[in-house]
Amino acid sequence: MSERVYYNPRMPLAVYRELAAHLQLLDGVSVRLLPQTCSHFDYGLSQIAGIAVAVPPTLDRDAQARCEEILEHYGLQHGGWQC
Repeated sequence: MSERVYYNPRMPLAVYRELAAHLQLLDGVSVRLLPQTCSHFDYGLSQIAGIAVAVPPTLDRDAQARCEEILEHYGLQHGGWQC
């Protein structure tokens, strides 16, 4: 299973949780929210360091495409992803 980490330093925790819920609807896709490691608190930064998305190699093409669409949607709505 390949895992990729996406992050946006300004994306709110609630949006990460919503994204995780959407991705977990795809059979076989698993996600982990990565805790923030910054030692100081900044209201302008996310409370989450990123999201790790694991996609099994057996996932069909339609589900893979849907996964990419979901990630693209959230990225476009919130200023893009850094990988």
